[in-house]
Amino acid sequence: MLKKINDIELYYEEFGEGKPLIMLHGNGENLEIFYKLIDKLKDNYKIYAIDSRNHGKSTKTEDYSYTTMASDIEEFIKGLDGGKANVLGFSDGAIISILIALKSPEIQEKLILLGPNLKAKNLKSELLDVIRNKYVATGDPLLKLMLSEPKIELEEFKGLENEILLVFGENDIFKEEFVEEISNSVKNGKAINLKGHDHMSYIIDNDMLAEDIIEFIG
Repeated sequence: MLKKINDIELYYEEFGEGKPLIMLHGNGENLEIFYKLIDKLKDNYKIYAIDSRNHGKSTKTEDYSYTTMASDIEEFIKGLDGGKANVLGFSDGAIISILIALKSPEIQEKLILLGPNLKAKNLKSELLDVIRNKYVATGDPLLKLMLSEPKIELEEFKGLENEILLVFGENDIFKEEFVEEISNSVKNGKAINLKGHDHMSYIIDNDMLAEDIIEFIG
C-alpha cells in the first residue's frame, strides 16, 4: 500500500492484529528484510512494515537525511488510530526511531532498537574505510549518509523517556567501546548482546529475537 506523507508516497505492508508495531529497515534495504521476523510476531501485533523514502517502493527524492526520514515516519504514526505505536528499528531504522523519540516521545511507546548508531565515527575503522572507498567510486548518496550522519550525542540518548530494548550482535559493525557506552546508557529498559551474531544475522535467525520482543512489548 502507498500512503501520501510529506509530499511523497511511503510504501508499507500490514500484517496481523493487536498492539501497533512499526518496523523500519536499514540503509539500502527494504521492508522485506523483516518477512521472517514478521511471521514470528504477526499473531501478537498489528505490524506496519515501511519502506523509508529512497528505499524499496517508496518515492525516490533528493533528500537523504535521517531527519527527513524521521519526519515521514512521525507523520505516518500520527495517522494511525490512536496516533502512537511501538517501534522496531534496525540500523538506520533505529536511528530514525531515536530521532523521533528526541522530538516527539509521546507518539512512540516501547522502542526496539536493533544495532543503532549515534555518530559515523562509532563504526569500526576498517568498515569506514570500505564505505569511503565505495562512495568515492560510486557517489551513492546512501553511502554519504553513513559517512556524515547521524549526529546524536550520547547524552541525548541517555535522556530518552521511552522504554527501550537495545540489541547488538556480538560481532557487530561498531567499535566495542561504543556498544558498551550506549548499552550502559539505557536507563529505562535493557540491552542485549547476542552471542555469535553480526550486524544482520539475528534479523534473519530470529527465534530468540522474536521471543525477546514479545516479552518486552507484552
